Amino acid sequence: MHANTFTRFSALAPLVMSLVALALVIGRIAVVGTARQVDEGTVAHLFQLLIVCQVPIVAFFAIKWLRRIPKQALAVLALQALAAAVACAPVAYLNL
Repeated sequence: MHANTFTRFSALAPLVMSLVALALVIGRIAVVGTARQVDEGTVAHLFQLLIVCQVPIVAFFAIKWLRRIPKQALAVLALQALAAAVACAPVAYLNL
């Protein structure tokens, strides 16, 4: 049996990246509001980088762990997908 899958870097990094992306969106809303800006700005670019850079990490995790421990790996992948969706939800809902 393998150690807890949730403690692997490739499991935790996408979760942390999604939380940071969500924090950036909430911080932007708190400071600037929901009005559209002419220029996307640094926060938008950081958000995009955080979300897109998760893809290779998640792919690595899936390739390495899905065959070894499918049940735990699927739980981690589901949590990663949920975290990314939660980070993207305010952007989509508020058309930021």
